[in-house]
Amino acid sequence: MSERKHDNSNTYKVIEVVGSSPKSSDEAIRNAIADVVKTVKHVDWFEVTECRGHVEDGNIGHFQVGLRVGFRVEG
Repeated sequence: MSERKHDNSNTYKVIEVVGSSPKSSDEAIRNAIADVVKTVKHVDWFEVTECRGHVEDGNIGHFQVGLRVGFRVEG
């Protein structure tokens, strides 16, 4: 098996998470990423896959945002 040349090519693993916030969808994303980077190394990107929430007494009570998060696999 040959060694891989050092170049700009990367391999990524993708996980799915859901962030939440009572304030905004933006904060839900930030909360999710802040928690992920505590335990996952080399996080490089995220993609929003869904946005939802629930309504309480006619107002938005909570935002939930589904994310796919990509991180580099160490080689």
